[in-house]
Amino acid sequence: MAALAHALRRHDVAVAVRSAVACAEAVAALGAATRADLYWAGRATLVHRPEDIAAYDAAFAAVVDEAVTWSAPSRPSPTALLVDAAADGDDDAVPDQAHDDPAAVLRQSAHEALRHADLGTCSVEERAELHRAIARLRVGVATRRSRRRRPARGGDELDLGATVTAALATGGEPLVLHRRAPSVRPRRLVLLVDVSGSMEPYARALLRFAHAAVASRGAGRVEAFTLGTRLTRITRALTTRDPDLALERAAGEVADWSGGTRLGDALALFVDRWGARGLARGAVVVVLSDGWDRGDPEAVAEAMARLHRVAHHVVWVNPLKAAPGYEPLARGMAAALPHVDTFVTGHSLASLEDLAALLATLGTADRPARRSAA
Repeated sequence: MAALAHALRRHDVAVAVRSAVACAEAVAALGAATRADLYWAGRATLVHRPEDIAAYDAAFAAVVDEAVTWSAPSRPSPTALLVDAAADGDDDAVPDQAHDDPAAVLRQSAHEALRHADLGTCSVEERAELHRAIARLRVGVATRRSRRRRPARGGDELDLGATVTAALATGGEPLVLHRRAPSVRPRRLVLLVDVSGSMEPYARALLRFAHAAVASRGAGRVEAFTLGTRLTRITRALTTRDPDLALERAAGEVADWSGGTRLGDALALFVDRWGARGLARGAVVVVLSDGWDRGDPEAVAEAMARLHRVAHHVVWVNPLKAAPGYEPLARGMAAALPHVDTFVTGHSLASLEDLAALLATLGTADRPARRSAA
């Protein structure tokens, strides 16, 4: 299948690494007992445009048919198409015939149920699959207005310099009025991940979310720290593209993994050393914690109040919020909540997908009203 992907690229067909991985997973699921299975597994995962089908047929014949004698390809199996839809995270992409197959419908339902499963109660196999899905997340980019202005049709300001320069080519007559408008710049995203003992069931998944944010937006635009009995900056460890290696490097730098929690001291240290000096100023700050704290809740309230004054928007992600009848009874959570703009859950893949999309909407110039999302 790797040779098939290379052959497609030689035919000027763009094949992403993610598509090649999905193809290998489809072949493993089907067993590739017949040419039809292999043909449709590759076509469903490697080809995304109708005009590339002819190139795929040629590449398939060159790579596979020259090596093995198969029967003629038949109608694609619903299960093969379902594997591709699940890999892309698009349940609506499953064709109608897949819903007629009980096994295909069962697999689709299981995939949807796994998206909403609690990361703290999943089996080892389910958690590994969810971790792979989290690594594929693309975290939205919040923007802000920049002082710099750019050329723009219909802009709100006349660009006199560009207009005069253009008029030199027409004998000094300004036939075209050039305009400009404010440009936008991405806001910095700061992630503070609680790695204390009470967050052990969720910490690795949330760190994978932090790695996905760094991979989506690039180093320098995302900063990541861990909170426990101390504050640890892990941004550099998360810059590698391999999520497993990134988490291994981050875990090696965190000395208080699964220890106690002193949220107030850690948050105050962040504000003193990093936040007030510019790292959190005008940024979107996300605290991922259950709010349990062994220290003084007044220290948490004071640190959060200072952080709220310098940040553009403060989001608190609490996996326990998804529990029915949840109330912020933990002292640290109760002390921090008045200084939080948005309070959301983070217990499942679906909730992390919602968080990734939410972060792209927090770039308005004015601080929005405090809200709580499920």
